[in-house]
Amino acid sequence: MTDRVDLATLTPHVALGALDGRYRRAVAPLTNHLSEAALNRARVHVEVEWLIHLTDEAVLPGAPRLSEGDKAYLRGVVATFGADEIAELAEIERETLHDVKAVEYFLKRRLDAAPDVLGEGTVLPRVHEIVHIFCTSEDVNNLSYALTVKDAVTEVWLPAASGMVDEVADLAREHAGAAMLSRTHGQPATPTTLGKELAVLAHRLRRQLRRVASAEYLGKINGATGTYGAHAVSVPGVDWEAVARSFVEHLGLTWNPLTTQIESHDWQAELYADVARFNRVLHNLATDVWTYISLGYFRQRLSAQGSTGSSTMPHKVNPIRFENAEANLEISSALLDTLGSTLVTSRLQRDLTDSSTQRNIGTAFGHSLLAIDNVRRGLAGLDVDGDALARDLDGNWEVLGEAVQQAMRAASIAGATGMEDPYERLKDLTRGRRVDGPGMREFVAGLGLPGDVEARLLALEPGTYTGLAERLVRHLDA
Repeated sequence: MTDRVDLATLTPHVALGALDGRYRRAVAPLTNHLSEAALNRARVHVEVEWLIHLTDEAVLPGAPRLSEGDKAYLRGVVATFGADEIAELAEIERETLHDVKAVEYFLKRRLDAAPDVLGEGTVLPRVHEIVHIFCTSEDVNNLSYALTVKDAVTEVWLPAASGMVDEVADLAREHAGAAMLSRTHGQPATPTTLGKELAVLAHRLRRQLRRVASAEYLGKINGATGTYGAHAVSVPGVDWEAVARSFVEHLGLTWNPLTTQIESHDWQAELYADVARFNRVLHNLATDVWTYISLGYFRQRLSAQGSTGSSTMPHKVNPIRFENAEANLEISSALLDTLGSTLVTSRLQRDLTDSSTQRNIGTAFGHSLLAIDNVRRGLAGLDVDGDALARDLDGNWEVLGEAVQQAMRAASIAGATGMEDPYERLKDLTRGRRVDGPGMREFVAGLGLPGDVEARLLALEPGTYTGLAERLVRHLDA
């Protein structure tokens, strides 16, 4: 191997993972929220807002008040945080060997540079010691992660997931009346409609989305062990809990009043469990649609797939979008499960397991977002084959055995005679045997049912034995 090009040395860098390489197009929007660069931008944001908050609240004796121009300049540091700033911050971190300390020094450089922009009248060079005051690294980190995860979910993941579920719901409405043979345990069973089965999945997915949409994002800013110790000693007489609460809420987060050095991450575990559950329901949709494709109920449009089905079998159009989705949903759910189980535990007042663990949040959401993208693209390339649905139904008249048996029971209760042993009689007719239309009608005609019941059963076909299935789809609009 020594005579080959060292791919690790190439510029631009070769991606190690699939999300930053092969699949970057689908997951790129998450970079704005869950990348290391986005985390650092959020840290700068938290430090800037903490500085502004403390001076606005006038809780630090002798601290100058910031002008609106000063505040705008500081918030501009966040707004313009880009490639040059990312490189500069990385350079500082190589010296500090500490990511949050590097952010502190980065911001102090901007304070020193303020007169070049605002003029000599600015007070910003004089507020060095307010930057990061009373903060442990986790005060900045927990707020930054809460902000970035919240934005990733509300601005990227939820819109994509909701859009995909709406498309499933649209398919359900479109095919609400498309009669389809059910297959409980993989065997022919009481008919349903394709739309009703898709509606079940859309309904399940929407329920999980409502849970994700209602998630709380918690934050704290209370010092090295969550006691406000340094705050109370340095500046006594200030209601530091009120200051902390108003700051966390100013950031758009929910204040957590009781923590150790770290915010306990329980909200993250709750959120990731809900997203993982959504993933698993979506996995169920992917496997069901895959199966319907294999049964011929769905045809895949070649133009929509835009791919080679098989390298050796040119006739094939493989359901690759749904298979890709399955794999990525499994990876995402495994990572989310690990995040949830790991993050809720920290030895005593703090250990560092969460630091490395949380750097995988973007990967977990990335695989879920990639799966959502694949399902959307897969669904967009499907057409329903009504003839295939009808052929399958017409080849399984024995599924009407349930209807005949229950009608016999109801007739018996209503006073009809000769309705004994309905289950056993239908079992003898149908179990392990194929029954066609004439055979089923002959059996019904010989039962001695009341006239109206007999007429109703004689008119019944597998394609019309769908109960309230079509009407049930309307629940999607409730």
